[in-house]
Amino acid sequence: MEAEAQAETNTQAEVAEATAAPVPAQRLAVVDPNSPDARTARRNRHVFTVGFLGGLGLVCAFLLAWAVRETLSVLLLMLAALFLAIGLHPAVAWLHRRGLPRGLAVTLVALACLLVSCGGLVALAPPLFNQTADLIANLPGYLDELNRNPQVAEFSQRYDVIERLKSAATNENITKALGGALGGVQAVFGVIFNVLTVFVLTIYFLAAWTRLKEGFYKLFPASRRDTAREIGDEIFEKIGAYLLGSLAIALVAGVSTFVFLLILGVSYAFALAMVVAVCDLIPQIGATLGAIVVVIAGFAHSSTAGIACVVFFILYQQLENWVIAPRVLRRSVDVSDLAVILSALIGAVLLGALGALIAIPVVAGVQLTMRKIAMPHLDRI
Repeated sequence: MEAEAQAETNTQAEVAEATAAPVPAQRLAVVDPNSPDARTARRNRHVFTVGFLGGLGLVCAFLLAWAVRETLSVLLLMLAALFLAIGLHPAVAWLHRRGLPRGLAVTLVALACLLVSCGGLVALAPPLFNQTADLIANLPGYLDELNRNPQVAEFSQRYDVIERLKSAATNENITKALGGALGGVQAVFGVIFNVLTVFVLTIYFLAAWTRLKEGFYKLFPASRRDTAREIGDEIFEKIGAYLLGSLAIALVAGVSTFVFLLILGVSYAFALAMVVAVCDLIPQIGATLGAIVVVIAGFAHSSTAGIACVVFFILYQQLENWVIAPRVLRRSVDVSDLAVILSALIGAVLLGALGALIAIPVVAGVQLTMRKIAMPHLDRI
């Protein structure tokens, strides 16, 4: 019986083994990671990963560039407000050290800036509109006087230039050329909106300056945070001193021009002085631009006044370049003349007048960073 049971068990095992599916040999074999097929598979996966991440990076870069382009005007307003806050912060800190609460110090500085801005607007707006209206009204008469010149008259008779200009120089055509009444209103409201935006952002930056600065320093690693704080405080101090010094120099230029024009009896002396003060904020070329405007106004008043304006600005520029500016900016920035010219030109090309204004303190900050970090690191290599 036992023999028969054992035989039956063996028979069932043989049948089960025969009916079972054969196991492929390659499934049991261990794949060599250094084989050509394994290396090819890893290389294909690596190429796909790099290509996918590279494409994703290109999409992110495109979206970032598009966002910067769409918000460039807002970013420029924020940049202007930030530099104004850096420039006005020494005044707030000075009032705060004298015992005033920081909020009250910020309020006083903001009110002072608002009064100066309103005074400049009140001084510039009426002469600008009046002179523009007078120019449009008297333009045909100016063209008649120009036509009295023999060479101009001969050229005008040949090509009928003066008559065409007189027919085109009407109030309606000039209004259309300037974009129409609606375009002018939109431009005025756009300027007012930008000014108010910069003013509000400047007040916010001044009020939250300590918190914003500490938050900026926390972006650096803890091991380098003290060094970043030391260099950053020095950069902010230099930028603030430069902007505050530039405002002081512009104020001196405006006051001097105002007194001189009052002595000569030139019309719109305060408005012209404001033009000189604002233009004097632009490095290198600003003072010359303001002087040209005043000289033209002087010659419009009389030839003697025009010559006197030329002599005044030649002498004043020498005084400002060699006496006033070195004394005011002695401890603010230490940048070479070549760096000043190049930075002002590059800043003007990139960001206009704002770029020319902030280019010098930015170069001073970069120079300080190089001197504090890059140069010592290169000396240790």
